[in-house]
Amino acid sequence: MSLFDAIGISSSGMTAQQLRVDVISNNIANANTTRTPEGGPYRREIPIFAERFAATMNGVVPNGVKVVKVVEDKAPFQKIYDPTNPDADKDGYVKMPNVNVLREMVDLIAAQRSYEANATVISNVKAMASAAVQIGR
Repeated sequence: MSLFDAIGISSSGMTAQQLRVDVISNNIANANTTRTPEGGPYRREIPIFAERFAATMNGVVPNGVKVVKVVEDKAPFQKIYDPTNPDADKDGYVKMPNVNVLREMVDLIAAQRSYEANATVISNVKAMASAAVQIGR
């Protein structure tokens, strides 16, 4: 594995975590959306990651991460009693999105830490490359 491979792997991780942050932000923004174009409340979305591989002379080797797709969370909707809401059913209950803002904030912190870890790897690889150039002089 070369230094460039390490940078590529870490940059794929940063790209994946950035998409994760975007999905989490969308979930938080829609935490109170009771009406969507598809009908019903907003469903929480979850990004699905998979290992990325590269073909080499020695076979196939891991080469980072990729986002396979973003799926909807099938968890049940929350129901709150609010008979004044126009989306309330005949019993006065409103179906709310299956978004837990606290959970989203925890996921957001985890995504941020993962992004920072990958950025640190790239910084360290750059420092190692610089040191190698200094040794070679």
